[in-house]
Amino acid sequence: MSVSNTIRIFGENIPVEDMNENVLAKLKILAESAKYDVSCSSSGTVRRNSPGTLGNTVGGWGICHSFAEDGRCISLLKIMLTNYCIYDCAYCINRRSNDIPRATLSVSELVDLTIEFYRRNYIEGLFLSSGVVRNPDYTMERLVRVAKDLRLIHRFNGYIHLKSIPGASRELVNEAGLYADRLSVNIEIPKEENLKLLAPEKDHQSVYRPMHYIQQGVLTNKEDRKKFRHTPRFAPAGQSTQMIVGATSESDKDILYLSSSLYRHPTMRRVYYSGYISVNTYDKRLPALKQPPLVRENRLYQADWLLRFYQFKVEEIVDDSYPDLDLEIDPKLGWALRHPEQFPVDINRAGYEMILRVPGIGVKSARFIVASRRFSKLGFYELKKIGVVMKKAQYFITCNELPTWTVNELTPLGVRKLLVPKPKKKTDERQLILEFKEPENE
Repeated sequence: MSVSNTIRIFGENIPVEDMNENVLAKLKILAESAKYDVSCSSSGTVRRNSPGTLGNTVGGWGICHSFAEDGRCISLLKIMLTNYCIYDCAYCINRRSNDIPRATLSVSELVDLTIEFYRRNYIEGLFLSSGVVRNPDYTMERLVRVAKDLRLIHRFNGYIHLKSIPGASRELVNEAGLYADRLSVNIEIPKEENLKLLAPEKDHQSVYRPMHYIQQGVLTNKEDRKKFRHTPRFAPAGQSTQMIVGATSESDKDILYLSSSLYRHPTMRRVYYSGYISVNTYDKRLPALKQPPLVRENRLYQADWLLRFYQFKVEEIVDDSYPDLDLEIDPKLGWALRHPEQFPVDINRAGYEMILRVPGIGVKSARFIVASRRFSKLGFYELKKIGVVMKKAQYFITCNELPTWTVNELTPLGVRKLLVPKPKKKTDERQLILEFKEPENE
């Protein structure tokens, strides 16, 4: 197959010999413009195939064809309706003042493209966002029409994730929830004052208002489904949002406190963190970063998991003394080293909540430990078989066969030195190196 008969999307060459060339040209532009939005998980919903319908989302799985260059999984047809935009946000590649290729797909073109890609088994779902054209309601109406046509005309039963446009009306958001599995609105910048600095035309109120509409729609729908069996589902996979990390001066403490407040709402499923990518280097309001802060992004995701699954509070992970996460060690290990008085934990007697806080022990391992110790005492071999990372855990626990050297004997600093990976040597010691001295000037 010749290169001219393929299009490279998400790292894969896809045969397109019989597709419309004009649509494919638009696809190249709009798929490239959409790659900076990372909040495209397809988890949290089940749509089973039924007679007369097309596609399915079984077990909440989308499709993971390939991975982005930075390691992120691309699970859906991730595309923008248009990359034209009325806003001039400093951090956005699609800002109004940028001289980049622009394109717009019509509703029918995008619907046909989605169906065609699904039939070719390239995708199982759609992640659709858009730049804002004319006004938020005009753009939101076109996004809703795409989802509506897919569901009602083509009977498409795959996963659909729609990006709600900040400032869109309640009526359009409510209609979107009837056809989309998940809705999301991006906060982008955690603090209002920093958002105003980089995007003067935006404000947080326009973001939180659609979030509230989605939440009310989901909760109302739950009550209606209790009364009426065949009530259509409203955004069954809830909602998500995304924050840019590193574009402004917010600390990890600021970001995590905001995430924690969002998770208190029952419909918020995920908060995504996107390390700032320097796409508009000419704008002096932005930091000059050679590469995205990927380590910091990873630490925020780890802290996010501690909040959601490990019963940690924000003030335990970050505080005024430690406003930013340690980049050398994960947040759970960092907490343990700051609180040696909580350890060692007796694996055979401690409660589930305390076992969860031991570095190297995950949620599944903690449950296995509590369940297994009812039958016999657990030792080193049993813990390793369960899945405990003993390299970390051994300094924070006691059981039958482990040595007595814990964090209290070794000190937190000593344990940190043992666990922090040593920097790789730039030179190989096995390599012969001959040093030639420069001749001295006579």
